[in-house]
Amino acid sequence: MKIPHEELVSIKLNDLQMRDNLRSAMHTLQNNRLKVIEDKFQDWQGLRDKAKQAKNNALSSLYDRLLEFEKNATKNGIQVHWASSDEDACEIIYEIMKEKNISKILKGKSMASEEIGLNHYLEKKGFNAIETDLGELILQLNEETPVHIVVPAIHKNRYEIGKIFQEKLGSHLESEPEKLNNIARKHLRDQFEGLQMGLSGVNFAMSKEGAFWLIENEGNGRMCTTASDIHVALCGIEKVMESFEDAATMVSLLTPSATGQFIPTYNNIITGPRKNGDLDGPKEVHIVLFDHNRSKMLNDKDYYEALRCIRCGACMNFCPVYDKIGGHTYQSVYPGPIGEVISPNIFGMQTNGDILSFCSLCGRCSEVCPVKIPLADLIRKLRAAKIGQGSFENISTNKSETFAFKMFEKVATSPKIWRIATSNLHHFNTLLQAGKNSLPIIKKWSAYKEFPNAKYNLYKELEKIEGVSCE
Repeated sequence: MKIPHEELVSIKLNDLQMRDNLRSAMHTLQNNRLKVIEDKFQDWQGLRDKAKQAKNNALSSLYDRLLEFEKNATKNGIQVHWASSDEDACEIIYEIMKEKNISKILKGKSMASEEIGLNHYLEKKGFNAIETDLGELILQLNEETPVHIVVPAIHKNRYEIGKIFQEKLGSHLESEPEKLNNIARKHLRDQFEGLQMGLSGVNFAMSKEGAFWLIENEGNGRMCTTASDIHVALCGIEKVMESFEDAATMVSLLTPSATGQFIPTYNNIITGPRKNGDLDGPKEVHIVLFDHNRSKMLNDKDYYEALRCIRCGACMNFCPVYDKIGGHTYQSVYPGPIGEVISPNIFGMQTNGDILSFCSLCGRCSEVCPVKIPLADLIRKLRAAKIGQGSFENISTNKSETFAFKMFEKVATSPKIWRIATSNLHHFNTLLQAGKNSLPIIKKWSAYKEFPNAKYNLYKELEKIEGVSCE
């Protein structure tokens, strides 16, 4: 059950340790990004334009791209599966495990698997999914969800991680990063021994080559994709690009935007299963292409732009709201500005519409997005949709809230009504103060802010200001 967002915001704002951890981490990521762009790129804006165009080209021909990918990937020996919903995707992976008599999989970092709830699905079936990314491992041990789409445990400092390892893995209490890494490495090496099936996400798939590209910094992903007998990749359909060159453009933007690195530590381009003479690699490669309401987004003239997202997390790193409340406050797989756009579209406005209030509309997210998604504009449009303005499918709005906003719109867009309202507002001050804890809209304000007194004739007060006329 979700905690009311207002309560959770208050809790997180008072979590001083989390806020200190996030502030330090976000500023480091911001500075790293700015420095690498200045030092390594001659035409960053031109590269952004090129990436935006490449992504738009792939999205506008996505049906053809998907069919081309299936054809060429199959030629390469990759087994392609199609999933319409999150449950369909989970079921496909479960059936592969059941058919191969495998009870445990090791996972590289995959936000797609978080989106479809794979770990919980397999757990209910009696199977285990073990995280191998260091951040994901920390959170799995502590029974938490990711707080960020790139650095999932960024809200934890080394002392907190040391306590988690001590409590969950029985290690000595450590706080030095090298020693913490050694503890995690030893734990995971034991898990990798005898590995039968590994799972990964997909950063980009290339339809012409029938291959897919994974980037990482730890090497655990390469273990999952080469040391296992079976490799299963989970890929949202919007990740399919036309060519290797297009995907390379995206990768050149992704790591500088995400962590401030010029290039990732590991690039893994999967072209198929192990061939005769190969010394390593899986005997089988499967890729699950899943939709999960992406097709609906693609058909929307506004929200299709969010499908350009390359999951770099830059919008979160620069968001003044995110670094105050943290990713868990969103209570969604995808937090931050990009989460405010894609979560209502993927999971529904009823489930994730509340997070649209976590935005100051400062526009920083739109400025730093490497593929130029107009996030602030899309959030504004979704806010309008939330109260019944604009088009949004399957939305059930709060009737009292919608009525209140419509009345305010009527007042605010009529100079005559506005003058009458502001001239007489002070007459209703006593009533407003008495009903501040029960009236729609007002009660939400007064629960967390001091409700103002309307003691004065606002219209007359404005007229007193030099140079201002209310006529």
